[in-house]
Amino acid sequence: MSAENSDKSRSSESLLGRAMKLADLVDYQDGSVVSKEIINKKTGTVTLFAFDEGQGLSEHTAPFDALVYLIDGEADITIAGKTLHLKGGELVIMPANKTHALKAAKRFKMMLVMIRS
Repeated sequence: MSAENSDKSRSSESLLGRAMKLADLVDYQDGSVVSKEIINKKTGTVTLFAFDEGQGLSEHTAPFDALVYLIDGEADITIAGKTLHLKGGELVIMPANKTHALKAAKRFKMMLVMIRS
């Protein structure tokens, strides 16, 4: 195991068995997209993101369905050419092999859950 993977594993292990708020696990950074992987298993991943206003992820595809849950803020999420405007507390499932992109209408935090099956 590389030092980086070992550090990630220790970081994730420090979250086990603790009550916490999702919003507190990742911080905003001016002009940036910040990500923090909190679970990484062969069967899937859970990653938290913080997007500063105007930041985003360009159009791409993924081989598995992905659930996006907005913790706070507002995001425009485009799936196969259709744009949805999500606010904190809302979620969308992005289907496998369909193009999707995300952009922060206002700064927002989200949880991305991808199940590899």
